[in-house]
Amino acid sequence: FQEMFKFECHFINGTEKVRLVERCIYNREQYAMLDSSVGHYVGDIPYGEKVARYLNNQTDFMEQKRAAVDTFCRHNYEVL
Repeated sequence: FQEMFKFECHFINGTEKVRLVERCIYNREQYAMLDSSVGHYVGDIPYGEKVARYLNNQTDFMEQKRAAVDTFCRHNYEVL
């Protein structure tokens, strides 16, 4: 069994428009996804919907995820 989280930064016009996508994967099946342009987690399967609902209700956690566009993507633009 394998659980994996993938993070992707999409840059459009340099750092003018930046998008962060986090994918939650279990056994090669994506069950939830966070897209910074949407602003919250979305479940892909019934289990993922439960996880997404739980994570979306964690206000401090979601503030950190929304800020990750600046703290992770824009901060590491030169490196990535």
